[in-house]
Amino acid sequence: MVDIDRFFEILTEVCDELPEEFFHELHQGVLLSEQIKISPYARSDDMFIMGEYRRAYYGNQITIYYGSFARAYPNLDEEALKNRIRETVRHEFRHHMEHLSGMYGADSLEREDQIRLRRYLRGE
Repeated sequence: MVDIDRFFEILTEVCDELPEEFFHELHQGVLLSEQIKISPYARSDDMFIMGEYRRAYYGNQITIYYGSFARAYPNLDEEALKNRIRETVRHEFRHHMEHLSGMYGADSLEREDQIRLRRYLRGE
């Protein structure tokens, strides 16, 4: 696993791939946390939160959790890690875009996340 400074560089490269319009109303930007974040729904320490989109009074933000990546993917080479970061960043930006467009309900990513969580909890 790369150190947090290199991880930040990769995260920046991934964010630079996105159109500037994606950052509209993302007031707090994309933040990097050193934290390992385990899902409150985890049956054990096997379900990490890699990234999070937050809508808050002080502004919208995306947080990426370096510690979660380090714990979940300790042996990934840099290219594979970049792909995982890209996947997470785009997932969180989809939440942001859906929020901006007012998209909630059956076709939303929030709904897909709920379905994945239910499958996990059933052991599927």
